[in-house]
Amino acid sequence: MRPLDLICIGRAAVDLYGEQIGGRLEDMRSFAKYLGGSPANTAVGAARLGLKPAMLTRVGDEHNGRFVRERLAAEGVDVSQVRTDPDRLTALVFLGIRDRETFPLVFYRDRCADMALAVDDVHAGFIASARALLISGTHLSQPGPRAACERAIALAREHGTQVVLDIDYRPVLWGLTSPGLGEQRYVPSEAVSQQLQQIVALCDLIVGTEEEIHIAGGSADTLAALRRLRELSRATLVVKRGAMGCVAFDGAIPARLDEGVADAGFPVEVFNVLGAGDAFMAGFLRGWLRDEPLASCCRYANACGALVVSRHGCAPAMPSWTELAHYLDKGSAHHRLREDAWLEHLHRVTTRTRATTELAVLAFDHRTQFEEWTRELAQPAERIARFKALVAEAARQGAATMPCPGVIVDDRYGESVFPAMTGKHWWVARPVELPGSRPLRFEAGTQLALALRAWPTEHVAKCLVSYHPDDTPELRAQQLAQLQALQQACVATEREFLIEVIPPRELPARDDTLARSLAQIYAAGVRPDWWKLPPQAGADGWRQVAAAIHEGDPHCRGVLLLGLEASEDDLFESFRVAAPHAVCRGFAVGRSLFAPAATAWFGGRLSDDAVIADVAARYARLIRLWQEARHAPPA
Repeated sequence: MRPLDLICIGRAAVDLYGEQIGGRLEDMRSFAKYLGGSPANTAVGAARLGLKPAMLTRVGDEHNGRFVRERLAAEGVDVSQVRTDPDRLTALVFLGIRDRETFPLVFYRDRCADMALAVDDVHAGFIASARALLISGTHLSQPGPRAACERAIALAREHGTQVVLDIDYRPVLWGLTSPGLGEQRYVPSEAVSQQLQQIVALCDLIVGTEEEIHIAGGSADTLAALRRLRELSRATLVVKRGAMGCVAFDGAIPARLDEGVADAGFPVEVFNVLGAGDAFMAGFLRGWLRDEPLASCCRYANACGALVVSRHGCAPAMPSWTELAHYLDKGSAHHRLREDAWLEHLHRVTTRTRATTELAVLAFDHRTQFEEWTRELAQPAERIARFKALVAEAARQGAATMPCPGVIVDDRYGESVFPAMTGKHWWVARPVELPGSRPLRFEAGTQLALALRAWPTEHVAKCLVSYHPDDTPELRAQQLAQLQALQQACVATEREFLIEVIPPRELPARDDTLARSLAQIYAAGVRPDWWKLPPQAGADGWRQVAAAIHEGDPHCRGVLLLGLEASEDDLFESFRVAAPHAVCRGFAVGRSLFAPAATAWFGGRLSDDAVIADVAARYARLIRLWQEARHAPPA
């Protein structure tokens, strides 16, 4: 047993993907920023499929280097051997999707950090800790990183670590084309063939496209190239054939290509080939490192490739094991896989990187209530922002014992709060609803997606809807359409969203009112990451809510309890009822914590420091009450 399944050595970069599909790279106006670099993509893919990968590379001592390290770590990749280079910058790649055959890309890798990888970066104990070492062909193109790769291979052979070669042939990175021809996939070169052939004898698995097999084998005839590789190596040889699937050989090369262990590809639309090969490698390794038959390895690999060619991006497109298993078992009725709503939902919810077990949230996104207070007390509305800054400081002081504290705060008066709580350990949500609207309307009107694009991706969109299952059909349809628009906007901007459901007071409420509301929202295809719900009177109410959530989306993160300005004793009682139910993951309480201080502060009877102390103490007590309820022995 070794702690790691796989060490990926080589490229780790930032991909900047053009968002205008069908346009020239010259005409791109905006770009999506992703983790990139073939070995890094494969490491992410392997982690999502349940393997334990690590990266051995270098990044720059700058923002992009920190981005690469943080993204790898968030995906579950060991980054203990990701070195920070003090003199070089992290590599960049600009990519576009022109059509089904054309994917322009430009590498910015001149003196980049990962090509400074040196022999001294490779340690015997680390190599020995893994079952396999993945070498990227690109890192054999220059003397320094090649020496590091050769050192890693030698240590792997010494310690029984299997060696995998991803040929990963990019002619531009071998200096065989002009720098602007990054998309060119094949240029014959005897020198490159010779260098690759010096490595293949040391490998246990070699994977490449037909063109990559040609360059490694030194022949434009695929079978001849494979036979040359077999002369040099006993490795399992795998040929990626695009839409035709793949074929693998673990012995002699037969007379015909399809006489190997062949697996047909999946009939899907090719949207973006960039990253598909890395997904293929991750899928193949999922089976190969678990000693599964070659046929199974090929099936996993082809399915992973099919899923990734259907999406924008490389690393973020990698499927999870849950998603892959579903696709292999159920398939899809859609030729365009990205139009398969359930498959895309599975991808989204099973690749979330932020682990959130329980939340203690101080909610002070109230707008109408604060405006009413300032009018009643003849105070300028500008003071609201000042008070919210005090509440934010109280939250920081009061959350000392909570591993995952959170806030819900609005843009209108709380914008100054965001910088200090973003990029930290805080869970941050922001409201999108127009206060008091029924049917639901958004503060951004019809431009919700555009408004969300300006938010940090980690910020959660929170939406309060006054909803009752017995509303008129017309009202229900209007509200559900708005919630569908919310989901579309959040998916498009890669953010989580929370729906707060409060039944209107003027309509009768029964024990099943809330559960029926959730069921109707799920039936409309809306699957929020979080719910924020009123307390239930008894265990039966929570059981009905939990059943509705499990039926609608078993991957939902859970429920946060709202406070409705209840007293501390009433809150504790609601915690006591809710805490035994796993679906309840914490609380999001506001006025119960800050309302007493607010009325006194706006009335001139309480200082800034006293506000902070009062709200912090109330928040800390509420956290303790939740923890006590959560850990109380069963009744």
